[in-house]
Amino acid sequence: MAGIPLYFVDLQDDLDDFGFEDYGPDCDSMRITAFLDIPGQDNLAPLARLEKYAFSDNIFNRQIIARGLLDVFRDFSNNEEDFLTVMEMVVRLSEDAEPTVRTELMEQIPPIAIFLQESRPKFPTAFVEYLMPIVVRYLTDVNNQVRKAGQEALLILLEQDLVTQSDIENKVCPILLDLSAPDSDDEYKVEAVNIICKMASMLSRTTVEHMLLPRFCELCSDGKLFQVRKICAANFGDICNAVGQEATERLLIPKFFELCSDSVWGMRKACAECFMAVSYTTSPEVRRSKLSPLFISLISDTCRWVRQAAFQSLGPFISTFANPSSAGLYIREDGTLSIRPLTQDVNSNPCQPSNNVTLMSSNINTISYSSEQPMEIKLESSIEETSAEVNRKLSVENLSKDARQESLGCCTSPEDDMSRLPQGDRIAAGVAEVTKDRGFPGMNSRLQSEDVFNTFLYWRPPLPDISQELELLQFKTEKHKDSCSVPCNNCVASSEIKKVLESLQEHMDDPDVQAQVQVLSAALRAAQFDSVGDCETKKMEEGRSKLKSKTISDETTVSCATCSQMEEDALLSPACQDNINDQSTTSELKSTASEEQHRETSVFLKKEQENNPPFEDDKSKLQDIIPQPLLDQYLSMTDPARAQTVDTEIAKHCAYSLPGVALTLGRQNWHCLKDTYETLASDVQWKVRRTLAFSIHELAVILGDQLTAADLVPIFNGFLKDLDEVRIGVLKHLYDFLKLLHADKRREYLYQLQEFVVTDNSRNWRFRYELAEQLILILELYNPNDVYDYLRHIALTLCSDKVSEVRWISFKLVVAILQKFYANNASTLGLNFINELIVRFRHCSKWVGRQAFAFICQAVVEEECMPVDQFVEHLLPSLLSLASDPVPNVRVLLAKALRQTLLEKAYFKSVGNPHLEAAEQTILALQSDRDQDVSFFATIKLKQGNMDSTAIEKQS
Repeated sequence: MAGIPLYFVDLQDDLDDFGFEDYGPDCDSMRITAFLDIPGQDNLAPLARLEKYAFSDNIFNRQIIARGLLDVFRDFSNNEEDFLTVMEMVVRLSEDAEPTVRTELMEQIPPIAIFLQESRPKFPTAFVEYLMPIVVRYLTDVNNQVRKAGQEALLILLEQDLVTQSDIENKVCPILLDLSAPDSDDEYKVEAVNIICKMASMLSRTTVEHMLLPRFCELCSDGKLFQVRKICAANFGDICNAVGQEATERLLIPKFFELCSDSVWGMRKACAECFMAVSYTTSPEVRRSKLSPLFISLISDTCRWVRQAAFQSLGPFISTFANPSSAGLYIREDGTLSIRPLTQDVNSNPCQPSNNVTLMSSNINTISYSSEQPMEIKLESSIEETSAEVNRKLSVENLSKDARQESLGCCTSPEDDMSRLPQGDRIAAGVAEVTKDRGFPGMNSRLQSEDVFNTFLYWRPPLPDISQELELLQFKTEKHKDSCSVPCNNCVASSEIKKVLESLQEHMDDPDVQAQVQVLSAALRAAQFDSVGDCETKKMEEGRSKLKSKTISDETTVSCATCSQMEEDALLSPACQDNINDQSTTSELKSTASEEQHRETSVFLKKEQENNPPFEDDKSKLQDIIPQPLLDQYLSMTDPARAQTVDTEIAKHCAYSLPGVALTLGRQNWHCLKDTYETLASDVQWKVRRTLAFSIHELAVILGDQLTAADLVPIFNGFLKDLDEVRIGVLKHLYDFLKLLHADKRREYLYQLQEFVVTDNSRNWRFRYELAEQLILILELYNPNDVYDYLRHIALTLCSDKVSEVRWISFKLVVAILQKFYANNASTLGLNFINELIVRFRHCSKWVGRQAFAFICQAVVEEECMPVDQFVEHLLPSLLSLASDPVPNVRVLLAKALRQTLLEKAYFKSVGNPHLEAAEQTILALQSDRDQDVSFFATIKLKQGNMDSTAIEKQS
């Protein structure tokens, strides 16, 4: 009785009749329904006995029947009539009043369905007619456990593709829609939305979009239960992936905005966690124009947990902006990601960027502003950056060689500029030029709508075409490389720009006015920057003005006047002011909270000017791959204040996602991340440095050999001297990093490899094991002389390690070194190494050393790493001499080496081989050895004893 499970509480007589007396918890292989085969006192047939106990008054009997239904179906599957009788019993059993019986029955439905799928020729419609209705009915069962069992069974059936499309559309989806209806019970509604979100990825896109997506959108706005909205927010990314890009942007993105601004912080946190999945299914335009400002609002959320989740998702979200073609990457035929070499020939085409700067394709768009987005997050830094660089791009300084290498596309044609706009719309040449460089495709969509008027596009008349004059200036400037161009003075005072900004503050609810404010604020920063640069330039120009020719001076003056006029027209055009006033008057009637927005915008602009001083250090962080606010927030993750106000491990999350961010920005924008990477590399937390150490080889692939040697090698050297927890990250990918370096730089690390042998804790044997594995790979990076001078000593040291695992992997390293020597025709080095092995291992005073020598010789023959004549001359005599070794473990390995390896080679099978006789005599002596293991391995052949030799050696 002690072996009877708890659910057998019937009388002993009944148990004996049922055949349970030998069934216990340890009898896993015994069928649960084995009692059906044992004839009892009732003299009933197995089918009748099954029916008797399936509807017994004893609950536990019915549980046993429900639990053993799979065995029952297997027993009665040979007879169709009996099978249908059992199926009818299952239907009756599914209506049992006891919830535990129904739960046990539902848990058996998936394996039964799989069995029926395999037996479909016999019972093609059994599952659809009998079992599927049970699963659907259990979704609305009154018992919570039964419903959960039904939901789990349904997901398994969908995952195994056992439910037909008609059943999904006609049976499953209608039930779930009824359960998730607004007037449904709260508990049922929560369970229904959960199952809808989980099954969305298993259904076809058409089914999800037509049947489940409308209800999901309704549930996202459920104002009664926050649990429903939280489930929707947590699974939002899966739903977006299931319906595709078009439905996501049309229906789901507005709902996502609502959830991100929900009053419950748990919803906003769930949205931050799934932000990358949502961004992945959207177009680049939506990602940049809508999701980026929305993410900034989550990062600046009032709740710390929301900010923490947002910062953790910041790196993954930035990675969705990655464009392999723009980053200079390509996929090889073997599927590996590689870097495409960037051209640096600037003189051949002055329009091409240099210094590894690549122009972004036109599909990278700037943010277009929408009234549904929060006002305080609509500031787009790329527009600020564009306006701040207008003077620099259009000045004569760009015509010099150095300026051409720093600018981004300074000579675009008017036809290319105007092609970005609908026919009939005209934009100033300077703005169109910047649009081509920085990307304003969002303007096209705004211009297509006739009822939308944007003052940004109509703020001045077109400028004359001066491309021929610019070409003439460029030609003359090349003849005078030592000359310096006179910078254009900023003709617009900063005070006037500030007055315009102040007049627009009360109309900030209008999106067009907001865009105008952002452009003017960027121009204000540009004006401040130019005023600082002009003071320094004037002093230099006074000493050089006499050296310049009169022609260049005149043309420079004309260009400066043109540049100044462009800035004056852009900032103080009367038509611009009229348009702003007209739209400001209209916007006053649209909002009742203009005063509050005015205060928020003033604070925001003030902080923006304080946090972004117009100096050269700020320009070093500018790029055009991702929205600048996202990059600024990512770079701020290393700020110590973030660790106190957001998350103590925020620096670790920054380090974890840095390779993805670097891949997105490309090597041409590495300057944006360089300081952050150096800060993380010197972080006081070893977990942060460890994270960087594990990914430094991937970052080296992204940056290329030049940037790696300049910026990553010093940090790599610091990691080599760090804690073992950090060093192991470098060591695991040591070969991957060293192979990216130049040969001369790589050779410097030969002196430092010895330091890996010493660890902080001598018990950390896995560190030395990893070193041996890496050295096997590193051998191909160095010539035989370097291997002999430096790596040979490390290998021999590891061969004498106290831990057996380290020694065995080190023996393979020794064999690889021998193969390196003979493969590169360095037979002299190979012979010297062989003599050292004989002295160190064959004549070792410890038996483990002599056993190691036998293993090395066996591995040398297996790998064929040296010529056979060299082996039989230098290693075979010492190997055969181990037959007289007093330790049986050494003779066992010798017997295995001779029988399983040496004598199987064709060289030793040839007739007349002078070395064959010596080997056979040794084998005969070992076969008559007094130790049974030695004689066994000397007798058995490789095919007969196909065992793991390494395992036996370790046991020895």
